[in-house]
Amino acid sequence: MKIGIVVGSIREGRLGRSVGEWVLQQATQRDDAAYELVDLKDFDVPLLRARTLPGMADKQYDSPQVTRWSQAIDACDGFVFVTAEYNHGVPGAFKNAFDVLGNEWAGKPVGFVSYGAENGVRAVEHWRQIVVNFHMVGVRAQVSMSLFTEVADGRIAPSALRGPALATLLDQLVAATARTAT
Repeated sequence: MKIGIVVGSIREGRLGRSVGEWVLQQATQRDDAAYELVDLKDFDVPLLRARTLPGMADKQYDSPQVTRWSQAIDACDGFVFVTAEYNHGVPGAFKNAFDVLGNEWAGKPVGFVSYGAENGVRAVEHWRQIVVNFHMVGVRAQVSMSLFTEVADGRIAPSALRGPALATLLDQLVAATARTAT
């Protein structure tokens, strides 16, 4: 079973990469799944402009960047979305990267690790509404971190409570993924 830790912010100076690395470091101490960091910034996904709707594309895309992104996402059985909160919602680049694909997401469980001025909770609320379109199951546990109290030297510095919260999220995600992985 493979869990993709998807870092969804691509902006310069982002915290997302350090959040994703923290999640990966915690996750790889477990032996219940293979965990892989999937950083959206590494894929240069273009804006959705294809004539064919992604859900009807049968994983055949015009763009080599989207094809590479598709292969990375399709290889995962479940996900941890590492999401910032931008203007009380999800990051635009991450939403676009979600939208350029179709069946790669279908039926796969997802957990959420967020960060922002209000701990990113509104982005997670938004994501929960979005992922149901592909019958994705969002696990109940989530990890939400503050830009004001959990950042040091430009990197995430999670409070002591975050490790146990992430363990609970991963427990729920692995159990959900085991039920749905084929």
